[in-house]
Amino acid sequence: MMFLGVDGGGTKTAFCLIDGTGEVLARTVGDGAYYFADNGTGGVDHVVRVLEKGIAALCDQAGIVPADIDHSFLGLPGYGEAPGDVAALDAAPRGILGNGRYACDNDMICGWAGSLGAADGINVISGTGSMVYGERDGTGVRVGGWSELFSDEGSAYWIAARALNAFSRMSDGRLTEGPLAEVLRRHLGLTTDLEIIDVVLNRLKGHRTDIAALSVRVSEAAELGDGQATVILTDAGRELAQLVDTARGRLGFGPDATVPVSYSGGVFASTTVRRAFTEELRRHEAAYDLRRPLFEPVVGAALYAAKLAGAPLGATALSTLRPGAGTVLTENRHDRP
Repeated sequence: MMFLGVDGGGTKTAFCLIDGTGEVLARTVGDGAYYFADNGTGGVDHVVRVLEKGIAALCDQAGIVPADIDHSFLGLPGYGEAPGDVAALDAAPRGILGNGRYACDNDMICGWAGSLGAADGINVISGTGSMVYGERDGTGVRVGGWSELFSDEGSAYWIAARALNAFSRMSDGRLTEGPLAEVLRRHLGLTTDLEIIDVVLNRLKGHRTDIAALSVRVSEAAELGDGQATVILTDAGRELAQLVDTARGRLGFGPDATVPVSYSGGVFASTTVRRAFTEELRRHEAAYDLRRPLFEPVVGAALYAAKLAGAPLGATALSTLRPGAGTVLTENRHDRP
């Protein structure tokens, strides 16, 4: 049997085809599938084009046609956030795959299924945006991810927006200037500090992915000893931990349960974010078992496709898919005292 996983994102969409033994048959990466009007090419038609191109490339690699795929799961960013678009998004893959053996949902499921191998527990995603998704006994819960305008705490966009605010304060003299100011000046090619308004609003046009990319500069500034940058990254880790703890309560895990937790997304590349996230979880009396992600989100999508098909991969297949999978991040384990 063959299972297709699609992990849509703001900047790229990953495709992966696996079989029931855990062999990866093909992989490819395409354009972002964020369908809200963000880059001038949004809309469901944009999603269709991304899927068509990616699935065609995947099938060419594997030497198959789409109809040969037994089941597919397509995780799409923004899915469910505009109810009027759900039917169109659900219908989009049918013409490409040539069958109805697929399911669409939010890409948060890809992160959870990959990080925890589609097992009960909680996964926190922090990339361009942020949110938490967890499952317990077949019930799923989402926390956070209410858009970059007033939510997505701990995300790359949130970090970048905080940094831009700090830059303005440093320029005014409301904050003592640290390396962050010069890092942003150099990166954005500013001739004057006020030019940053033109850069953000006119050159970058406020696009979420372009703004979020500035979070890398915050990590750079923190490594140079900028106190404000360090505070921003530390606060991001704490916000993400709060999302996890809220999801735990909503899923009904008892106070004595040790809940598996994992993570995905580029923000966790920051040592400062990971440390703050871990320390904040340790502050809670409830127990968390913090684990390294088992698989990438796109592999998680394929695993979820197999689960939906009633043919979940067993331990041997999972071991083939990634030797050594299941390693616990023991140095970050949080057991109740």
